[in-house]
Amino acid sequence: SGPMNIGNPDEISILKLAKKIIYLTDSRLHIVVKTLPEDDPKMRCPDISKAKKMLEWQPTTDIDTGIKNTIEYFYNFLKNRNNII
Repeated sequence: SGPMNIGNPDEISILKLAKKIIYLTDSRLHIVVKTLPEDDPKMRCPDISKAKKMLEWQPTTDIDTGIKNTIEYFYNFLKNRNNII
């Protein structure tokens, strides 16, 4: 009982994630860095031990593949829905 974290225990900073997305989408966006709130956690690493034990589950998709699949999904979704791409 209780909450179960379903995430990826491989940590990545938001800055690094944003740079990956910009690179993979060939975007011209610029990253704006702002000051974090004082109580904001600097690192987030989910503990998925409960999922591994109870569900016999762990992530199998690496970050680059996941981002590429997500980009492709939304590209196709927008293309089919709005005929804009």
